Amino acid sequence: MDKFKIAHSDLKDAAEAVKSIKGQLADVDACMILFFVSPTYPPDVIGREMAAAFAGIRTVGCTTAGEMINNRMGANSIVAMAFCKSSMKFLQIEVLENINADTEDVAKAFKSFEKSLGEPMKTLDPMKYVGLVIIDGLSGCEEKLNDRLGNHTNVPFVGGSAGDNFEFKCTYMFVDGKVYSSNAAILALMEPTNGFKVLKTQSFSVTDKKIMPTKVDEERRMVIEFDGKPAAETYAEMFGISLEEFEKNHQAYHVGVVLDERHYFVRSPGNIVDGALTFFCSVKEGLELTALQMEDIVSGTRADLQKCGEVKAIVDFCCGFRSLDLTNKNRLKEYSEIFGDVPTVGFATYGESYIGHMNMTSTMLLLK
Repeated sequence: MDKFKIAHSDLKDAAEAVKSIKGQLADVDACMILFFVSPTYPPDVIGREMAAAFAGIRTVGCTTAGEMINNRMGANSIVAMAFCKSSMKFLQIEVLENINADTEDVAKAFKSFEKSLGEPMKTLDPMKYVGLVIIDGLSGCEEKLNDRLGNHTNVPFVGGSAGDNFEFKCTYMFVDGKVYSSNAAILALMEPTNGFKVLKTQSFSVTDKKIMPTKVDEERRMVIEFDGKPAAETYAEMFGISLEEFEKNHQAYHVGVVLDERHYFVRSPGNIVDGALTFFCSVKEGLELTALQMEDIVSGTRADLQKCGEVKAIVDFCCGFRSLDLTNKNRLKEYSEIFGDVPTVGFATYGESYIGHMNMTSTMLLLK
């Protein structure tokens, strides 16, 4: 029997959609159902129906800005992956309910993991253990949470921020029938039976254009000045465009914290506020940013996946802005076909997590 099996439903009624998911996964002796669901469904119904449909099995999920499954990427649906019991040597799930204020939240969750494992998180083998992290995409706390994870363990945590179809009102997460929203996060610690890889794939080339944030409101993810001048205007000038052109198509112009040509953390611009510029990731004062040139997402992702060798299942946390770019270029189906017949589920996120928080990236858990 397959260790990983996927299911999809776009039935409009939430209960009927969950019933369809259950039917497609009925023959799996599962330890966890991981699901990603459109915010068009009532969250309380989804949480209740998923827990009832898979009684005795851990159910973990979140709302999205779009759902993905093999050969399909779109919206207004539920996608799910069943992890059979033999696929995991260890699985434990913890919920953090106040990531904005509780700075000891990760430590508390890790103590629970340690009690089960009988070993400190700091000494766990990062080649054997991996974590999933799903975060409220409107919390603004992704950087802080990822920092706390990295301070407590070398185990990699990969994941993304829950979405709500770009309404930016409220995102939801689900664990065993309970529904969580503001300032919550889910941690799932796993020891996959046959190992794993984590892939971070981006589709940019690094340019020689640089800019320095010299006045920043970090809590609001807002740059007030670049190089001592009004932020939005200076940002547009760096890319050689007018402020009006930038306002019309700001998601075509990205910068990154660059380590080298292959290793960088993308920051995507948001709104202009009185000449200042907001971002969807934290920007730090005095930390230089480099202009990035977007390249082909489909071919870049395909090439990066091919380097990873054979895998048995994939969970793809794909930036919502990547999905919008693919939508605008009519390439959603082409992107989803990259994964072939390897069971794959994913969702369009409000930010991606892997050794930090970033935009315009796909972070993937590749299970062997």
